[in-house]
Amino acid sequence: MFKGRHFEQSVILLCVRWYLSYGLSLRDLKEMMAEGGISVDHSTIHRWVVHFAPPLADRFNRRKRAITGKRHADDNYIKVRGRWTYLYRAIDSNGDTVEFFFSEKRNPPAAKCFFRKAFARHGRSERIVIDGSQTNREAIISCDTTSRLQDRSCRRPESLCIRQSQYLNNRIEQDHRRIKRRVRPMLGFKSFKSAIATLSGIEMIHMLRKRQLQDAYAANPSISDQVESLAAAF
Repeated sequence: MFKGRHFEQSVILLCVRWYLSYGLSLRDLKEMMAEGGISVDHSTIHRWVVHFAPPLADRFNRRKRAITGKRHADDNYIKVRGRWTYLYRAIDSNGDTVEFFFSEKRNPPAAKCFFRKAFARHGRSERIVIDGSQTNREAIISCDTTSRLQDRSCRRPESLCIRQSQYLNNRIEQDHRRIKRRVRPMLGFKSFKSAIATLSGIEMIHMLRKRQLQDAYAANPSISDQVESLAAAF
């Protein structure tokens, strides 16, 4: 993955981690690296983020800690090329991130893709709390029905509980803030592809802060150590 790169792996990972973690612009990082005696263009750092963030996130998902069956789901707005797009997110009762899905549209197919992805990776929920969105409610019912029909166990699974309450969903609204705080200084993304790659990295760093990596909860390693352990697999 890092073979043939002009810069060392440690430099690349440092730039990628700092950009995904803190409210820094690409030019800020360029100046910071220059103070350390490393000359790297801001466009090169952007290419590193787009290239390395998705595989790091994929590696993290293979080692992600288990979550609970009680979840909160919601969506929020992200601007790409001057247009609003939508980031679907879900957390569990402990505040750990369950899943996220980035979509150009906010409609039933997008909602179904999000909940189908969450069910496939983490199993069916016991309870999902959402706001007043009827679209999300119908998507959950559809995905849950399909999941129960595909269940081949002898015991017939019960349908999950859906609770619609704006106030009960304040938990995930608070969790959105960390993502919004990092995205806001970027002033929007230039392309949908780069937005997907960057957001996957931002969400990964957010989950690393929550110590959602296996064996990280008790050991309490730093974000740097966890990223290094993910990169060691390449």
